[in-house]
Parts: sequence; C-alpha cells; structure tokens
Amino acid sequence: MNKIKAAIAEDDFRVADIHEKFLKKFKEIEVVGKALNGSETLNLLSEKVIDLLILDVYMPDKLGVDLLPMIRERFPTVGIIMITAATDKLFLEKALSYGVENYLIKPVNRERFDEVILEFIKKYALLASTQEVNQQFVDQLFGKKMLDNLVKGTGLPKGIDEITLGKVKNVLLNKNQGLSADEVGKEIGASRITARRYLEYLSSNHEAKAEVVYGIVGRPERKYYPIK
Repeated sequence: MNKIKAAIAEDDFRVADIHEKFLKKFKEIEVVGKALNGSETLNLLSEKVIDLLILDVYMPDKLGVDLLPMIRERFPTVGIIMITAATDKLFLEKALSYGVENYLIKPVNRERFDEVILEFIKKYALLASTQEVNQQFVDQLFGKKMLDNLVKGTGLPKGIDEITLGKVKNVLLNKNQGLSADEVGKEIGASRITARRYLEYLSSNHEAKAEVVYGIVGRPERKYYPIK
C-alpha cells in the first residue's frame, strides 16, 4: 500500500504540530503539508495530492464546515477528519452530510485519535486492495460496529459494564457542577480514560451533555453534566 498523504488545516500552529506528531506514529502516513486558514487549505489541496485532511472548524477566514462543499466539489476523493472545539450540533450535521470520516472534539483524547486514524488506514487499504466487491467486502468497509460491539443480554457496547455505568451516572447526578473525566475517575476509583469512555457513552446516549470549559490559564477542559 502506498503511503497515505495527509494534510493538517489548523489555525493554531502549536495544535497543528501536536496533530502532526500524533500522525507520525503511523508508518502508513506521511504528512505533506499544513495550512493556517481556509485559503491555504484549498491551495494546499490544489498543489498536492492529499488522501487525508485533518480539518479544524474555526479558522480566521472561513469555517471548516463552509469549506466542505468546495472540497467535495473540487477534491471528491479526499478523506476528511474534523477536529474542533465546536459542539454546535449544526456543524456536526453539516459535516456528516458531506461525508466526513469522523468528528473529534477538542481537547482530543490521544487514544481516540489513534483509533480514528487506524480506522481510516484500514478503510484506505481495503479500497486499495483487489478484493472482489461483495457483501463481505462492503461490511468490512462500512464496519458492523453497532452489531459487533453489543454485549448479549445487556444491549450495552463492548467495554461498558452495567455496574460501572451506574456508578458514573450516580456521580454526575449527585454533583451540582460539571465534572471532568479525571474528577469522575477519582470518584469511582477508575482511570481518566475509563471514566471518559463511560461519559462519552452517556453523552452519545443523551443521558449527559458535554461542554468545553476554559480554565484560568485558558486550557480547554471537557466537563460533563447529567441530563435529568
């Protein structure tokens, strides 16, 4: 398989450097360019063959979601992963309508970032293969996560157990303020990563909501609130 050519569109060069560092972990990927705004992003896509674009929503001259129709018209085959602090549902709906590969909320969890990139690499390799297009091929391409991850008898996804889920719910309900994954982890005696997994599950299931809160030094932190 040829290396996947990746580009990063992010107005904060420090964040762009972090994402580049994350991507360099994968031998299948080569970062070929970075852009600081919408115009530079379109120019970069015009000048180089890009397979994967890591795209931010908020840029100085244009919203990343407003770039999507232009990108799809001019560069229909590029895969797009959006990484943003935006939690506006309209942005997410627009991103989905233009076929983005995935949508990650800042601050990005490294473990989740790696999962998303691995999914893209597998999909890219599958499309580049000479495998016959049949139902098995299509199932591999689109994945059957919803079916494969369900735990028999509980209806809960793989990695989510009923007892721990109950503890996380209780912690959220018994506190009057939003809690971070780190705070919830300490309350239930689990790691931050484990707590975040359960919190994200509750958020996706509309039993909790997540908001990005900026602390004293301006560092964004994801806080979770129960939906009662």
